[in-house]
Amino acid sequence: MSVRWDCCKISLQAPPLDYSFRGISFIQDLVTEEPRAGPKVIKRSPRGKLLTRAVRLNNNTINELTDFAPTMEQLLEYPEELSWVDLSFNDLMTIDLVLTTYPNLRALNLHGNSIQSLGEVDKLAALPCLRTLTLHGNPIEEEKGYRHYVLAALPQLKCFDFSGVTKQDRATAAAWRRMNLTRKAAAKRRGDD
Repeated sequence: MSVRWDCCKISLQAPPLDYSFRGISFIQDLVTEEPRAGPKVIKRSPRGKLLTRAVRLNNNTINELTDFAPTMEQLLEYPEELSWVDLSFNDLMTIDLVLTTYPNLRALNLHGNSIQSLGEVDKLAALPCLRTLTLHGNPIEEEKGYRHYVLAALPQLKCFDFSGVTKQDRATAAAWRRMNLTRKAAAKRRGDD
């Protein structure tokens, strides 16, 4: 147990595994691609796997997260401890459910992608620890009620699109949700669906 504790403690302070600006299109390419070197080296476990809780995959051409889980298993000693994933500036059109399998995920950067349906955000409600989320620069940002919808769907957020979430934001989002749910329910009863 003490080896795991020591490794977990080290991974808390470790820099992110950085694959940004690598021209990566497929997640499985991470296994053969060399990560960017940073000022601080990521330590390895006795099994040779990396001890970090953060992965940067930003500014690539990733359009799906096929093989994300097995690749993280191959690279990280404790992939279940993943707490920050940066997938900004890629070509993602949806929020892949694989991200919801990381219950310790606290920060998720998805800005500058091609996410088109606001309903995709609902998937992230399965992440109890999620506190920071970015989605701006996606087509969904143009939808009416974008900020209110996201904050209503994810009331645990502390920071959204690089700005803090206030009590007033939460109250407005809750009111917006009640109004919109009431309208939808009334339309459904009338058959306006």
